[in-house]
Amino acid sequence: MEAWPPLMQQISLHAAALLTFCIFSFLYKDNPFYKFAEYLVVGVSAGYYTVIFYNNYVKPNLVDHFLDPTYPNKIILLIPTILGFMLWTRMIPKYAWLSRYSLAAYLGAAAGLAIPRTMETVILKQLSSTMVAPVNVTDIVIIVGVLSTLIYFFFSKAHKGVLGAGARVGIIFIMVSFGATFGYTVMARVSLLIGRMTFLIKDWLPALGIPT
Repeated sequence: MEAWPPLMQQISLHAAALLTFCIFSFLYKDNPFYKFAEYLVVGVSAGYYTVIFYNNYVKPNLVDHFLDPTYPNKIILLIPTILGFMLWTRMIPKYAWLSRYSLAAYLGAAAGLAIPRTMETVILKQLSSTMVAPVNVTDIVIIVGVLSTLIYFFFSKAHKGVLGAGARVGIIFIMVSFGATFGYTVMARVSLLIGRMTFLIKDWLPALGIPT
């Protein structure tokens, strides 16, 4: 923002403050000001990430290869190109069914890449961390938590007796995990709130001549 002319800095500063108040207006009730700010954020984000996606993925991996006379097997590049254009047929109701093939290819490839990665980084890593000789309280808690959670999701036998006790312990670990995840989400939202309030107090109010 330092490179902008002073007038543009002032306009952008007051526009940011106005949009912040539009978002905060939802605390009262849903209203047109909030909807305007919400739609503006969604639209600007979609445009921004479209440009980022094109510059980081489409241009270096597709356009540059097409324009490179030394790049071999350019015919193979037609496959992602055709699938990409087929996604845009969703905007034409008569031909929207063509986009299903692109989505199916994308989801299939994404699942094929994500499943082995998830198995390696989450499941196998968790199992390897569990299948060790416990040397401290943390190791014992991890082992008990993993085993009791697996018991809770074991539905081939009624949760009675020892199995039922293990399932109840598993519920505790699951609730602790959910609580920690929820707490992390709340902290992230509070951090956003602090950032907006800091902007209003330290940047916007001084621009109006109001000391803080």
